Amino acid sequence: MAGVMIQGTGSDVGKSVLVAGLCRAFANRGLRVRPFKPQNMSNNAAATPDGGEIGRAQATQALAARVTPHVDMNPVLLKPQGDRTSQLIVRGQVRGMLPASKWREGRIGLLPEVVDCYRRLEEECDLVIVEGAGSPAEVNLRSGDIANMGFARAANVPVVLAGDIDRGGVIASLVGTKAVIDPADAAMIRGFLVNKFRGDPALFADGMAVIAEHTGWHSLGLIPWLADAARLPSEDAVILERSRAGAGGRIAIACPITPRIANFDDLDPLRLEPQVDLVMVRPGQPIPDAAMIVLAGSKATIADLAFLREQGWDIDIAAHHRRGRPVLGLCGGYQMLGRVVADPDGIEGPAGRVAGLGLLDVETVLTGEKTVRPVTGAALGASFSGYEIHLGRTSGPDTARPVGHLADGRAEGAVSADGLVAGSYIHGLLGEAGQRAAWLARIGVAGQGPDHSADVDAALDAIAAVLEAHVDCDALLRIAQGRA
Repeated sequence: MAGVMIQGTGSDVGKSVLVAGLCRAFANRGLRVRPFKPQNMSNNAAATPDGGEIGRAQATQALAARVTPHVDMNPVLLKPQGDRTSQLIVRGQVRGMLPASKWREGRIGLLPEVVDCYRRLEEECDLVIVEGAGSPAEVNLRSGDIANMGFARAANVPVVLAGDIDRGGVIASLVGTKAVIDPADAAMIRGFLVNKFRGDPALFADGMAVIAEHTGWHSLGLIPWLADAARLPSEDAVILERSRAGAGGRIAIACPITPRIANFDDLDPLRLEPQVDLVMVRPGQPIPDAAMIVLAGSKATIADLAFLREQGWDIDIAAHHRRGRPVLGLCGGYQMLGRVVADPDGIEGPAGRVAGLGLLDVETVLTGEKTVRPVTGAALGASFSGYEIHLGRTSGPDTARPVGHLADGRAEGAVSADGLVAGSYIHGLLGEAGQRAAWLARIGVAGQGPDHSADVDAALDAIAAVLEAHVDCDALLRIAQGRA
């Protein structure tokens, strides 16, 4: 049994990608590997075969390790529903709503469950690669921590600290982390990595030596910019802040970015299409003239629907529809397209009913029962494979024209009488090449991209190869085994 934890000097330093790449690298060596993240905060989740949900990154890391995703891989998942409230998922199941003001006290009681999940994974494999959250340098959050050093010390898992040179100040961030954290926490760190380097590695050799000298930690590698990381599903909305439109001359498909957008990785497969420009529309911008509009999922459908109207995007969508162009809503986006979204029990906020966009003749009633399940089926004459994660039931006349059918024969989704508007609860609907091509054919585009899963798998192999070349994986494995 062996384990190592990859922590970072901050958010978005590349921890998720490093863990995924290392899972694939060690799996390629013939080791039985499992990913693990004690606590995650993300509205991009994935359904596990046992009916639970975990962070999207852990599902990708499981794919990297060539194993089936399991709820033990991400025992605590926080799904932000408002600025100060999150849905608490423990071992894949909803355990209630948690105000930010109560998180410090609430997490203390979760540590034993987190460690138990880790131990179960540890017993079934040769190596567990753990991903931290945020940074251990956030010492104001150290009391009761279960995401970084609190877990590492409770489970006695050695740590490797990763810094991001692309954002600048990597020497200060690594050395500074050693300076501000508790000495007992610092003693858990056995080595460091510098990630996202561009240029000649020889130019930073002195920098690596300075970090090692000031920290006493082993230098485990200077990792070049991993271009293939862009091909992996993202669970962090920070990537949307950096998204830009592609080159001209392609067919635009637009998706507005709402504050509680969820599972926006559903749109990643569109980036595989050479004729498609996926335009993520930021707040303050109008929805551009596009061949298709896609409304992504939402963790707070009613709040995001109100935001959509505040931005004037409802007017843009209505005009788009009047021009005879298609609209596709996925999960929360499907709910927004209906006549009404009702929340009689106040699940998302004050109880009540709000008007939807009225482009589908359906009504959604939000309920406390959550649907979480992997699914397969067929739509538009092609197969699909994905999963459902949603609250609420949607019904109405347009469901008599389903988008498709699940493998068990049940109808799924709804299509408007004019055939232009469709809504589906299936996350990953566009992943398979044939299914994606069928939707693109509606806007005169010939789908040419591969299955998204195949592209992700190839990206994982490419990332693993780079890590094998630039990381001292043998030393990393000795650290995990307690031999260094």
